[in-house]
Amino acid sequence: MSAAPYVPVTKDEVAFVGTGPVPTRPYYDPAYFELEREAIFKRVWLHVGRVDEVDQPGQYIVRPIEAARASVLIVRGADGELRAFHNVCAHRSAQLVPGDGGTARNFQCRYHGWTYGSDGRLRGVPDEGSFFDVDKAECGLAPIALETCAGFIFVNLDRTPRHSLREFLGVWADRIEALDIGASDVFSEYTYEVEANWKVTFDNFQEIYHGRIVHAKSIGAQTFAPENPFGYPTKYSFAEDGLHRSKTLWFNPNYQPGPIEALASRIVATSSPPVSDTMASSTEHFYLFPNVTFLAAQNRCFTQTVWPIDAHHTRSVIRVYWEGPDPSASVRFAREFRTAATLDVHCEDRDIIEASHQGLRSGAFESLHFQIHEVDCRHAYHAVDRHVEEYRSELAGGRPA
Repeated sequence: MSAAPYVPVTKDEVAFVGTGPVPTRPYYDPAYFELEREAIFKRVWLHVGRVDEVDQPGQYIVRPIEAARASVLIVRGADGELRAFHNVCAHRSAQLVPGDGGTARNFQCRYHGWTYGSDGRLRGVPDEGSFFDVDKAECGLAPIALETCAGFIFVNLDRTPRHSLREFLGVWADRIEALDIGASDVFSEYTYEVEANWKVTFDNFQEIYHGRIVHAKSIGAQTFAPENPFGYPTKYSFAEDGLHRSKTLWFNPNYQPGPIEALASRIVATSSPPVSDTMASSTEHFYLFPNVTFLAAQNRCFTQTVWPIDAHHTRSVIRVYWEGPDPSASVRFAREFRTAATLDVHCEDRDIIEASHQGLRSGAFESLHFQIHEVDCRHAYHAVDRHVEEYRSELAGGRPA
């Protein structure tokens, strides 16, 4: 692997994002988290999966979105259309579909037996004649806005979304589509929960300043070099009204992997085409507001979605996407090795994320201090706070929230 010479990012390049301390309270305050629920997670586009998961008529997935107190049912209709609904029966608002996915022609409520088609229409009501004014045409499942980009599914819980998905993503839509990850119906997935605020969790993966300390024995050697002793990125990008951001992580050109890692890399490289020709000597990390990372590297695409559970607990969903099913045992080994290596890195992060949240929650300090290569964390803070302040202004002005 070859890499371009390391050219450091300067203070002047990122100073426009801000230079002063950032308050700590939004990172642990339950009242602030309640505002985030309304201002962000009930209003913006959220990544929830891949179209390959619901490729055939009747296939469905269920996604809990605790930050919005919602459960989302995503289903491929008999007509081939992909739709999203609140996973709630129109009768007495019981949760309709248990589990996390499957295949079904109809969905029947476990409480009183109301039945819905895969298009969300109410099909059957037991003892319908005993109701006073039920119009089945008006009692279908509550729809949720759904759009896709590069095969990734996004939903928006706002009844009337302010922007289309493409407007929301801006140039990042083109960048994700340029990954050209193809038929990614194959992925390795794992989840983990931490006792930490979602922003503390997300920030950990938006900066590599901690890599020299936390990841010295795992991925550190891939990015550390005499000319770049902290493994810092070579570029940061910001756009779309201050919502999304990215960084380009530099690789040590003299890194020598161990024999098993080298073997796994060779197998993966020969079994799948590169995700992008431009990613041969670096990894591009896209951070889409509010809570998802897309990582583009050779032969694979990685996503991490950080889901708030409450002000002090977070769930991370990690996926490594592959081009097609395993063609051989050796490819299966190589892919499992790559996934396990990623899991090892997250295991190193877990304790320090929780320690950071506990320190913030103590109230010992009222502000945080970000350096150059924590600029993505600062940028994310401003994006969140701007949404919260706009929501507060709406409430103060008496406008519908």
